[in-house]
Amino acid sequence: MTDERRAAARVGEVLQRYLARAGFGERLKQAAVVEDWPQIVGEKIAAISRPEAVTQDGTLFVRVTSAPWMQELQLLTPEVLKRLAGTSIRRIVWRAW
Repeated sequence: MTDERRAAARVGEVLQRYLARAGFGERLKQAAVVEDWPQIVGEKIAAISRPEAVTQDGTLFVRVTSAPWMQELQLLTPEVLKRLAGTSIRRIVWRAW
């Protein structure tokens, strides 16, 4: 790892600690769901859905390519919420495009 990359990693760690102390730690965990969506739900579900936003109260809004897929994913909501354990996301709202 180059010195530049190590310095960037250290800055990132410092920023993350600062934000956690400032009370943004939980929001950062929630926001990470958007970036980590394919790893959380798998490639198949990620291919037909896109997380859009997370509210402070723990509601995740996800766009889905069609109404039938939305219905299917609504049935899978308990499983997806289990995979989101540790993020304080309590509810998912699926929306068809």
